[in-house]
Amino acid sequence: MARSGRLVTGLALLGAAALLVTGCEVIERIGERDEIVEVKIGVVAPFSGDMAAEGLGIRNGAELAIDQANDSEELRDLGISLVMLPLDDAGDPRTGVNAANELVADEAVVGVVGHLGSDVSIPASAVYNDAGIVQVSPASSHPRLTDQGFENVFRVCAVDSAQGPLAADFVLEELRFDTAAVVDDSTPYGRDVSAGFAERFEAHGGRVISTGKVSVGDTDFEDLSSRIAGLNPDVIYFGGTDAEGALISKQAKAAGAVAFMMGPDRMLTQSYIDTVGAEEARGDLATSIGRPLGDLPAEEEFREAFEERFPGETIELYDAYAYDATMVIIEAVKKVAAEMGADALTTPAGKQAVIEAVAGIEHTGVTGRTSFDEKGDTTNVQIAVYVVRDGEWVPYGE
Repeated sequence: MARSGRLVTGLALLGAAALLVTGCEVIERIGERDEIVEVKIGVVAPFSGDMAAEGLGIRNGAELAIDQANDSEELRDLGISLVMLPLDDAGDPRTGVNAANELVADEAVVGVVGHLGSDVSIPASAVYNDAGIVQVSPASSHPRLTDQGFENVFRVCAVDSAQGPLAADFVLEELRFDTAAVVDDSTPYGRDVSAGFAERFEAHGGRVISTGKVSVGDTDFEDLSSRIAGLNPDVIYFGGTDAEGALISKQAKAAGAVAFMMGPDRMLTQSYIDTVGAEEARGDLATSIGRPLGDLPAEEEFREAFEERFPGETIELYDAYAYDATMVIIEAVKKVAAEMGADALTTPAGKQAVIEAVAGIEHTGVTGRTSFDEKGDTTNVQIAVYVVRDGEWVPYGE
């Protein structure tokens, strides 16, 4: 009996020891499996300078997306912790390239949200391309960004060249006007948007009754203004920026033109209104890449989350686009981690897989359903129209 009891006790101890060893091995394996991989997403925009408000808004939108992702069980189950790496490009191409080089030097960086200005995004994109890292811009709209043929470059905003055709549709369909004078400032930007307007306008039944060209820096538009006023068009469409656009508007109205002025996003400034005069500019129109938050599909949910995360801060134009740009990268990161393992994300093969995942993505976010064409441009083209009212630009229809 005593012997039997000692045997049982001995077996029990052996069993406990075996269980303890097995348990340690299981715990060790679980620990290995659950080790968290730190993955960084760079966010580059002007946090200082004239465009700081928009740039800081981009950072806020990206930060909100990363915080929400880190709070999800899905990311923890995949063994990933996301870290935002924000850098100020000051709206300057050279500073932007330096920031890009700093980001790609960090092996943990698997994607970049940025930049704001196309003049910064375009040179920086070459750095990201050489390093094999995905770049998704929330706001860079110049066609050349995606015309370079880089497979790693994408944008969630519309392209500049879409502004002219949309403006033509708006004049014909919303305002029911059918004659236009078209002027451009002889720059590639100005030529592209004005040509897009004229082609769509005439293709859909409108008549371009006058065309003209000016140069950046010109201030005397008396002859042009008199000619336009004599033809009495419904609208003067100007492809260019606020400086020349404001003077053409002011001088054409002084010459007797009753047409309203319309132009692209570079005319959408307070300086334009101040130069023309609040009353004289009333009714003038401009398009803008991106739509106001109130027009976006998931506006309410985004606003609620934003105000909880950043109490007292203003939601800027590109915040929601930065949020969606970041979520596109996050969704790609999750897909690659599930297929290749979290450890692979920071390898060249993993970063290439992230690029490919972004290229094929279909993501429903704050701005709607985002996917990309073969160049990297969004298929979810969104452009807003603004009108001058009471001395300020406001969304048309408000």
